[in-house]
Amino acid sequence: MSVIETRSVPIIPVRAPADDGFPARHQVLPVVLSAMFMAMFDWFVVNVAASSLQHDLHAGESALELIVGGYGFAYASGLITGGRLGDLHGHRRLFVLGMLAFTAASLLCGLAPNAWALVAFRILQGGTAALMVPQMLALINTLFPVRERPRAMAAFGATIGIGAVSGQVLGGILLNLDLFGWGWRSIFYINVPIGLAAAALAARWLPAHERIQRPKLDPVGALGFSAALALLLVPITLGRPEGWPLWTWLSMVAAVPVMALTVGYERRLTTRGGEPVLDIAMVRARGFGLGLLIAGGYLTFFAGFMLCLTLFLQNGLGLSPLQAGLAFAPLGVCFASGSFFLAPRVAARIGTRVMVLGTCTSLTGLAITLAVLHFGEPHLGTLALIPGMMIVGTGNGLTIPSVVGAVLSSGIPARQAGMAAGVLTTAQQFGNAIGATVLGVIFFAALGTGQHGGHYVTAMETSALGGALVLAIVLVAALALPRPAADRD
Repeated sequence: MSVIETRSVPIIPVRAPADDGFPARHQVLPVVLSAMFMAMFDWFVVNVAASSLQHDLHAGESALELIVGGYGFAYASGLITGGRLGDLHGHRRLFVLGMLAFTAASLLCGLAPNAWALVAFRILQGGTAALMVPQMLALINTLFPVRERPRAMAAFGATIGIGAVSGQVLGGILLNLDLFGWGWRSIFYINVPIGLAAAALAARWLPAHERIQRPKLDPVGALGFSAALALLLVPITLGRPEGWPLWTWLSMVAAVPVMALTVGYERRLTTRGGEPVLDIAMVRARGFGLGLLIAGGYLTFFAGFMLCLTLFLQNGLGLSPLQAGLAFAPLGVCFASGSFFLAPRVAARIGTRVMVLGTCTSLTGLAITLAVLHFGEPHLGTLALIPGMMIVGTGNGLTIPSVVGAVLSSGIPARQAGMAAGVLTTAQQFGNAIGATVLGVIFFAALGTGQHGGHYVTAMETSALGGALVLAIVLVAALALPRPAADRD
């Protein structure tokens, strides 16, 4: 056993033996997955409400970008620390506390009196999401026996797609209904009853005791990783509306030495026998590292594709937010079906190669979408785009739960599940932020000053080609992923 494994904190749920799993695991799984649903829903739902926020709160472009992106960089920056806190103090405890804190932050968002108050509350909301989400994957990894984890991870993958698409669909419905005259505030208020119910059920159903130690937290590592990610994500969020001033470039450059110094400190802390917030040896393992690239790359494509397609449907084709949201419903159904029904069955037959199949499927759907865009003018309509979107959703559903299962099963001890989940989810949310920004910049650059349909088609085509390049990189990583002995012929 390595020194790192010897020092790791044992996380052993009561009544959760490795062979049989926790008896109430199937009952509690939807409660645990509600954290992922809420986190993804709140990432995407604000896009639908952007025009309402501009009108009601007089939010300028910079404030609007921070309302959307502030949640994202607070979420991504805190995930590693959130996962480590779960390992140190118990995943059940951090899940319940995180869910309650997220619920309170959502309520504050709904009560925000002005744009900058909403910015502050959205950053708080992202930070609280970073407490609850890593516990979800860690709990799945510890409560379910190995033979049942693929199905649980498939449900997790389906939840990512359902949450993202629900942000578009349910967000549009809520705005259209305007319940109690709440307008955009209802997209935050809806989290309150869901969060309270999820916290209460988790407190009641999850194992009540965990055998844990109380080692010291690594504040230098936690602060260093959070600072490095913030130095990168804040200018990415604000760069385009601010016209990419000098400080954005200096901030992104500064992120590199801050990250390097933090990694160096973590290595020295490990050598001295300390408890680092991130096990560098775990990240450097080939299977884990490639898995992070696949997970982050896929979410880079998915987030950028969703944003650009939303802009195209609403501004290019003239759909309302509700109509544009409903147009994503078939993609969401295929994402969920691919995750829950196809991925476990295909993975059982071809193992980790399911990620290669899923990526090729998404590339096929993207190629069909590009062909429709190129040859569909001047009578391009929403229905013509649906088949390509559905195939993209199926590919996403095959890949995302499979890579999550592969990463968390690549020799990670259960007692490090929170740390591994935090790193994995950080890669995914970092991909979300990069994808929405980079592909969005490509979209607006191709759009230029033109505002008629033809310019929007060109912008969508160009951003889709950028997404295809990202998927090509993911495909190379999937082909290079080490295959377990069970996968080999």
